[in-house]
Amino acid sequence: MSVHTTVAPSYDVEAVRADFPILREQVHGHPLVYLDNAATTQKPTAVIDALVRYYHHSNANIHRGVHLLSERATEDYETARSKVQAFLHAREPREIIFTRGATEAINLVAQTYGKANVTAGDEVLITAMEHHSNIVPWQMLCNEKGAHLRVSSINERGELDFDAFQNLLGPRTKIVAIGHVSNALGTVNPVKRIIEKAHAAGARVLIDGAQAAPHIPVNVEDLDCDFYAFSGHKVYGPTGIGALYGKAELLEAMPPYQGGGDMISYVTFEKTLYNKIPHKFEAGTPDIAGVIGLGAALDYLQQLGIEKIGAHEHALLEQATERIASVPGVRIIGTAREKASVLSFVVEGIHPHDIGTILDREGIAVRTGHHCAQPVMDLFAIPATVRASFGLYNTKREVDALARSIEKVKEILG
Repeated sequence: MSVHTTVAPSYDVEAVRADFPILREQVHGHPLVYLDNAATTQKPTAVIDALVRYYHHSNANIHRGVHLLSERATEDYETARSKVQAFLHAREPREIIFTRGATEAINLVAQTYGKANVTAGDEVLITAMEHHSNIVPWQMLCNEKGAHLRVSSINERGELDFDAFQNLLGPRTKIVAIGHVSNALGTVNPVKRIIEKAHAAGARVLIDGAQAAPHIPVNVEDLDCDFYAFSGHKVYGPTGIGALYGKAELLEAMPPYQGGGDMISYVTFEKTLYNKIPHKFEAGTPDIAGVIGLGAALDYLQQLGIEKIGAHEHALLEQATERIASVPGVRIIGTAREKASVLSFVVEGIHPHDIGTILDREGIAVRTGHHCAQPVMDLFAIPATVRASFGLYNTKREVDALARSIEKVKEILG
């Protein structure tokens, strides 16, 4: 899907900003300019209120109690599952598993579906632009099983080399795991086309949607992916919560990820019968408040409209790319034709950490480092980048503030 759309006139960014209390903070005497959304997003009042409301009125464990508080908590928890289902356009709520985030979701698939289906000599295919969370779990699986991790290359723009990807697909490919959007480069991958090719080769496909879910409408039925993972804290929800979508027939066949309460239907010392999905994969007391907060965050996004959000953010990305690229000595890292709202760059002769420190003194929060994508840094022969990532509450004046501050960095250190 292209994110190159025009900004809808009904999108009122100032009204949106009023929903986020933290944006009224001062940082070193300056108004906060928060451009670290790819790492984590800020939380609207609607999410904060949902958390407070749960602890004030419904705090109890779920699925186990017959008293009113437990019934309230259980209803709110399962309602949130239905909200995730609707957000991802899954067939039914039981295809949604709550996890601690995209990282745990990927590990869950690797340690359940992967262990059950990958054998010695098989292959897991990823790309060179993956986040460490979509590299390390597959390395661990391949090391344990005697399988091979294959890596598809990217070009100088930070785009997937699709021909190379197709050439790596083969009869031994059991799993393809790919990010929907690169956290380090902003590249939007052609995931539907990737899924079609992988399925034709007999492979299952996991999509790491952590960076896509806040910006791009996701329809797992249309994509036909086998698994889709995302994190709550990147969609304006609480930290420590996320979700995994999996096709029901796959989840039913997969072994449990952890053992404990609520993932069982019957236990004796001789054997255990496991619960139905999704509860089979949700052992122990979950982050009930986090799930409810995630549901509130998805309500907020749906109310604003993902398409409108994406259009607003893309306008900011275009403005920022033009302004930052015009500063002498700046090199943009990641120039894919299809990008989400991530702008990574380096400045000749100045370490990214020094840039980030000076920007912080100007009240501007960006991310500096390898962004948990060290192989990407190696491909571009750099140790780190400065990453500005835009969210639904950012403004054109904040882009201007970023550009002015980079020019100031050049004056001080250049």
